[in-house]
Amino acid sequence: LDAPVSSVALRKSGGYVITLGTRFAALKWKEQLVTTITQVDQDKSNNRFNDGKVDPAGRYFAGTMGEEIRPAVLERHQGSLYTLYSDLSVVKHFDQVDISNGLDWSLDHKTFFYIDSLSYSVDAFDYDIQTGKIGNRRSIYKMEKEEKIPDGMCIDTEGKLWVACYDGGRVIRLDPETGKRLQTVKLPVDKTTSCCFGGKDYSEMYVTSASDGMDKEWLSRQPQAGGVFKITGLGVKGVPPYPFAG
Repeated sequence: LDAPVSSVALRKSGGYVITLGTRFAALKWKEQLVTTITQVDQDKSNNRFNDGKVDPAGRYFAGTMGEEIRPAVLERHQGSLYTLYSDLSVVKHFDQVDISNGLDWSLDHKTFFYIDSLSYSVDAFDYDIQTGKIGNRRSIYKMEKEEKIPDGMCIDTEGKLWVACYDGGRVIRLDPETGKRLQTVKLPVDKTTSCCFGGKDYSEMYVTSASDGMDKEWLSRQPQAGGVFKITGLGVKGVPPYPFAG
């Protein structure tokens, strides 16, 4: 394709929806056909989408960021958070975002969790499942120094959050109610980027990683950088993904 694909979601009517550059687009896999639904950030030619996920009502949330000079170094406050509704209209929730990243919803659908990476914080919003509106932003967890930069995120069936720590070489499990870290799983690579549950019963965790910006010496120490890892035996399961309703 002609731009980076930063997130992919199932579509109720078949195929997928993706974020592609600064576009929401529809993907028909067998036909190898991509059609633009709508474009955002048209006044910011160096922007691109980053992470995205579908909410329990079938709306596609995704955020943008400025162009990176090198990983996690970029022109700040260029991004925004958007929602693509099932009627293919788009709403912008807020701007001034550095790196729009991990997102998910509480099991009762009353809270939206969100990461803007360079805030070094996992944030929560009140969430209205009927309208898709968010409000009352607050921080529920501040990253410890060795955890580095919060990146992708997912929720488990106990309502606890899992956050991939970029440059931290780990995923951490958080309790959003108490703001406490419950568990740390270290990986053999520094640049862990995102996590999700999968497998037949969603009991396996898949963790992506990056190798971008690593020199030869660094890569020789971490030959698996850029790989996808599977973690088993966590004792918890994930929530199946919601399809886009449009």
